[in-house]
Amino acid sequence: MAVGCGAHALHDGYTDLIYVMLPIWQHEFGLGFAALGLMKTVFSGTLAGFQIPAGLMAERFGSAIVLTLGTALAGFGYALAGFSTGLTILVAALFVGGLGASTQHPLASSLIAHAFAGARSLRALGTYNFAGDIGKMTLPAAASLLFVVLPWRHGLMLLGCIGAVAAAAIFLTMPRLAADTPTPPKADDAAADGGRPRGHGFPLLLAVGVIDSATRMAFLTFLPFVLAAKGAGLPTIGGALTLVFAGGAAGKLVCAFIGARIGAVATVWLTEAVTALGIVALLPLPLDAALLLLPVVGVALNGTSSVLYGSVPDLVAPERRQRAFGIFYTGTIGSGAVSPALYGLLGDAVGVPSTLIVVAVLVLLTLPITWMLRPAFANAPAL
Repeated sequence: MAVGCGAHALHDGYTDLIYVMLPIWQHEFGLGFAALGLMKTVFSGTLAGFQIPAGLMAERFGSAIVLTLGTALAGFGYALAGFSTGLTILVAALFVGGLGASTQHPLASSLIAHAFAGARSLRALGTYNFAGDIGKMTLPAAASLLFVVLPWRHGLMLLGCIGAVAAAAIFLTMPRLAADTPTPPKADDAAADGGRPRGHGFPLLLAVGVIDSATRMAFLTFLPFVLAAKGAGLPTIGGALTLVFAGGAAGKLVCAFIGARIGAVATVWLTEAVTALGIVALLPLPLDAALLLLPVVGVALNGTSSVLYGSVPDLVAPERRQRAFGIFYTGTIGSGAVSPALYGLLGDAVGVPSTLIVVAVLVLLTLPITWMLRPAFANAPAL
């Protein structure tokens, strides 16, 4: 837990540190918004695209070595950005950072799933998921304070050194767990889903994750415009997003424990139903009432992800978990990256309120898909 949560906090902190740096780089290098968007795409795209190869490399060389090298690369990427004198070196540095950050999700998730079985795995992965949000809040905030007393280049080099120290700590403390060995399939596993192999569960879970991630990013994209239409100014909109993020961080932890108690299917039904109803309810509410509702929407909006990530070990053979986590994170992060552009086209065509209603309706598509997962979860370890 210490290694997995620590790695998640650091890597997610590095991932969101770029939001602090974009205005600085715009001023320093005279960049336009297209160039700034390119830099964010380079980091996020590399992170998403190399998660599956990271899992494959871990199967060959071991999780400890790959996660250690990835953490060191993530830190080196930001240190290299501190030496940048133009866009070329900066883009190269962000590619290196994204390449290193791609190792964390599949490997740390698999480590925790290996160490904690059954319902304990769901709670442990929920805690791990929550740790990432802690990193997203603390590292960018720490960087903002650091840049008050140090030039941004020196500050980035110092923050990059944290990655090197963390890499050494991971290599020394990461448990060398015995490799999972394949087990012969049981007859009841093959018959658990109406005669279909239990392996159908993972693609269904991935479909729910893709829809859930797309919903989350689309909602966050359009929420400021909904609030502005209600008369909110920029400070109020910023505070509203903070309410959503705070609720989301709590939801990742709380919903994992709820899922361990009442089951993944029931929890996903609960969180997705609350998400859809909350999105629709926000549209007619006055500003003050909408602000009160936002933390609840945040809990449901982000809480589903902990249940979904925590359910991967129940639907995948132990020896394939690293690869499965890589595929799952790639699918969910990729859909979250693409969905704002697609929903943006719809927003231009029909307007923001109608687009959010479409988003809420699509959220409900996860309910029948999740219902189809019941037979696969029937074989999962009980609490």
